[in-house]
Amino acid sequence: MHSKLFDIRMEETMIHYLKKQWRLSTLTCLFAIIAYGAQALIQLALMKIFDAVVLLDLRSTIFWTAVDLTCWGGYFLFTALQEHCQAKTIRALNNTVRDELYHSFLRKSHTDFHQSDTGEYLARLTNDMKQLEQLTWIPFFGCVGRIAQIVFSILGLAFLHWSLVVFSVITAVVLWLSPKLFQKKLELLGQSCGVQQTAAINHLKDLLTGFDVLQFFGRGNLFLQQGNRISDDIEKPSCQLSYGKSRMEALIGFINVALQLGSLVLIAVLTSMGLVTTGTLAGGVNLIGGVANGFNSLAGLRLSLSASKPYFGKLPTVDTDSKSEEVAPMSPLKASITVDRVSFGYDEKKPILKDASFRFEKGKKYALTGPSGCGKSTLGRGVCKLENLTSGHVYLDGEDITEYNDRRMRSIRKKVQMVFQDPYASLNPRMSVFDIIAEPLLVHHLYQDKADLEKKVLDLLHRVGLDDYHANRYPHEFSGGQRQRIGIARALAVEPSLIIADEPVSALDVSIQAQVLNLL
Repeated sequence: MHSKLFDIRMEETMIHYLKKQWRLSTLTCLFAIIAYGAQALIQLALMKIFDAVVLLDLRSTIFWTAVDLTCWGGYFLFTALQEHCQAKTIRALNNTVRDELYHSFLRKSHTDFHQSDTGEYLARLTNDMKQLEQLTWIPFFGCVGRIAQIVFSILGLAFLHWSLVVFSVITAVVLWLSPKLFQKKLELLGQSCGVQQTAAINHLKDLLTGFDVLQFFGRGNLFLQQGNRISDDIEKPSCQLSYGKSRMEALIGFINVALQLGSLVLIAVLTSMGLVTTGTLAGGVNLIGGVANGFNSLAGLRLSLSASKPYFGKLPTVDTDSKSEEVAPMSPLKASITVDRVSFGYDEKKPILKDASFRFEKGKKYALTGPSGCGKSTLGRGVCKLENLTSGHVYLDGEDITEYNDRRMRSIRKKVQMVFQDPYASLNPRMSVFDIIAEPLLVHHLYQDKADLEKKVLDLLHRVGLDDYHANRYPHEFSGGQRQRIGIARALAVEPSLIIADEPVSALDVSIQAQVLNLL
């Protein structure tokens, strides 16, 4: 019962993806049908040529030869079109499957997503996709062509004699039932292949993670040995699957040859009895061979589809009408800041941020990278409540601060400070450096008396590489790098739990960058 339900799910999943690319899929199938129709006509024209030659009819020989060549030209033309269209269809199908896998990742909660190793996700997006292509999409379009070959061949045989149709049907039944003997075994081989390759990719990820360590300690040979072993572990399961499939196909092929020999004997008997023309010997065997080879190929393609079942089991069941709206919310954690599906934009048509979700845990360092204008600074300002986010939530230590007003945010700002990207615009030009750094200490009452306040301000100046006399100067008297150091000192004044640094060392000299980073 479970296997039957799985077969139904596999068929539904295949149909789902093929419907997504129905135009390309239909064209590919149509070209395959026309190509195999031309192939059947080739055999009928060949029989006519043979009969005309036997009767020494030159005109008929030339006419049917021209027809035969025309059919061959059509066959090659539509075969080329079918292969071109099939390649485009498979590319589109693979991209569609990956897109829905990405959406399935987004619907997972943080905990669920990290229950699986990164290597497993990589395997799904790379190796499993290649296996689906080889074991599902290519065989599917092959099946369409072979079914067309069988139908056209049977129609051609019906035109010759009913007994040939009966024999071809017997051949079809035998070859159709043959794969049932091997189907279960091949499914197990396909499942084993997927498990082994996923494990190998996980090992490869671990090896690449430790590359710097191995190279530092001069263990390059170990890296090569492990890499080659893992490479073989990746290729070996595919080799075993291919070998198992080829053995089963070879046995079915032997049965096919035996049946074709039987068809040749039958046509010879019919010819001797005068029930078919002599030309049937030239094309009739090929038509019966078309039925036999069609079912033989279908049998092999069915084996391939059976081997692909484990890979379909890993594909998500996706409601395509709603994707990003179904993304599971990130549950807030203690000792962390969680950004859950936040969006921001000055214009609804051009959002700066859309459904951004992150989690930053205490005691760790994180870097957000991206091109200019992608929303890095906006996200930082949104977390600090310097910008009102359009939608989403920000949790600090499990507490939703999204709707906090300025009064409630005062206690939060002691925990969260920001070093701004622009050192020119972030400092009040009418305040001295002392006042700028002392302001957060005054607001949050983090000093005992005036002497303690002065000591803390000067200490902060020293920590960022500035001297006492800088305290009485104003921002316009400093270079860009010095202004940035003042901004860092101000952020450090309240000893925050979280510092959002918006490119904090971009304006500093190289000699100062390491000092500030170490300080942070």
